[in-house]
Amino acid sequence: MSEKTLRKVKRQLPLYLMALPGLIYLLINNYIPMSGLVVAFKNFNFKDGIYSSPWCGFQNFKYLFSTSTSFVITRNTLLYNLVFIVLNTVVAIAIAILLNEIKNRFFVKSFQTVILLPYLLSIIIIGYLVYAFLSNDMGFVNTQILRPMGKEEINWYTTPQYWPFILVFVNTLKNFGFLAIIYYATVISISSDYYEAAQLDGAGKLKQIWYITLPFLKPTVIMMVLLAIGRIFFSDFGLFYQVPQNSGALFSVTNTIDTYVYRALIQLGDVGMASAAGVYQSIVGFVLILITNLIVRKISPENALF
Repeated sequence: MSEKTLRKVKRQLPLYLMALPGLIYLLINNYIPMSGLVVAFKNFNFKDGIYSSPWCGFQNFKYLFSTSTSFVITRNTLLYNLVFIVLNTVVAIAIAILLNEIKNRFFVKSFQTVILLPYLLSIIIIGYLVYAFLSNDMGFVNTQILRPMGKEEINWYTTPQYWPFILVFVNTLKNFGFLAIIYYATVISISSDYYEAAQLDGAGKLKQIWYITLPFLKPTVIMMVLLAIGRIFFSDFGLFYQVPQNSGALFSVTNTIDTYVYRALIQLGDVGMASAAGVYQSIVGFVLILITNLIVRKISPENALF
């Protein structure tokens, strides 16, 4: 090793040491468990273990996609996540811009705390809060809104048509605050000189947002959307299992790949099929990230993730 290289290594050694705990965590939590992916291609049994169980090729994948509900769970997972990505992004950007218009620091901190609180709450707690509103006998909506208005009460947990809207609302309420804080951090980093110059040119508030705020936000939005697309075939298990109270009458609109695999494990104990679903979700998510990033690179190369 040359003296120049040695000096460079010594200069960067503190950075390597700072990164070491994170690298060790990634190795233990993310990379070593990847060896267990072989379960997806095996007829797993607990007696023989992971590596001694007999190989079965793609039989686990065949079983996963041959079920009558395979189309429903794939459709639900994909469409819900598409709506979540679009709606959460739009709402979060709007809230971030509105926060930037508040000049009182006390109110800004207060609003940040309020919008972030649902994100910090457990989905189990949120599920019980939803139940408090939608319970058939004691729910707020039935007893305090529909009943006094003389309307027929709704059995929410056996009526599927309302749940796509309920789930989208709950997901947005829980997650938009976290995204809004990220976008707000980008907005406040924009130099005020741009806005002052725009005001001198006669640009109103909407034009300032369209021609200054949104272009500066674009790289952050693209990065967050790409990360979300990478998990588009994964669903929030608690949202689709805990919030609807695992009601069988709602499976047509609440059953996703994750909840289906969980129920299959509970009822059948089929570890191989569950692993196959995980491999399927990861591969599709990885491919979608590559495709989306390729599209972004073609349209706006400077904003591509890689």
